[in-house]
Amino acid sequence: MAGTEFEESALPKPTVAVLGAGKMGELVLSGLLRSGWPAERLLVTVRRAARGTELAERYGVTIVDNAEAISRADILAVGVKPQDAGLLLDEIGGKITAGKLVVSLCAGLPTSFFAARLPEGTPVVRVMTNTPALVDQAMTAISAGPHAGDEHLAVAEEMFEPLGVTIRVPESQQDAVTALSGSGPAYFYLLAEAMIDAGVLLGLPRQVAHELIVQTAIGSSVMLRDSGEHPVKLREAVTSPAGTTIAAVHELEKHGVRAALMGALEAARNRAREIAAQAK
Repeated sequence: MAGTEFEESALPKPTVAVLGAGKMGELVLSGLLRSGWPAERLLVTVRRAARGTELAERYGVTIVDNAEAISRADILAVGVKPQDAGLLLDEIGGKITAGKLVVSLCAGLPTSFFAARLPEGTPVVRVMTNTPALVDQAMTAISAGPHAGDEHLAVAEEMFEPLGVTIRVPESQQDAVTALSGSGPAYFYLLAEAMIDAGVLLGLPRQVAHELIVQTAIGSSVMLRDSGEHPVKLREAVTSPAGTTIAAVHELEKHGVRAALMGALEAARNRAREIAAQAK
């Protein structure tokens, strides 16, 4: 894309407008600021004036309407709820000029949904990140729409790499990504909650059980990431013959925990597909 503002990696940063700063939009906004993105290069649109005041006071960003966001921004990050995306695109689609990059944060919505409502040739990058972005430990998957090239993916990576880890995937895999890592933190929190409650049941003070489980989760995650070993091998290293761990694993298998997890992720993937089918 020769001759565009996306060629240069040097400052100044491109101006990003977050259209709809709900939970996901604010998550991205705060992450960009922590990564050193200048506040003067960040614009935000909101539905409620009180929400705009809150964000302006908290982050020092500029609150604008959609028309001004489109006029001033190089990148439009669409952070509205998927069911609201159609109305937003109907409002702004005809006003977007060539050279704007649209980054979708809308779970379940394919880039074709945007392409049908935007000027021909508008590059769209689909992004699925997750809430650990709040502590710069996100897992973010990015996919190119039909008019987006490597230079557009590189811009998305520049936006999201400071928030954790990014990976490029074909868009056909994004619903699975949504189920696995987009919703994934909730599964871990549910498991941690259950394990802490089990610690209380076994006689531990709740705070002690919490500390034990949190640090065990951190240590296990770091080992899984840094050792390069398959999780089966790491699990087997803890599981001695006729010991306590195999007794616990046997009970988990008896209750179908593995199958339940696989079914849960499949349900999340299917729900992402339903969201896309219902979007108008």
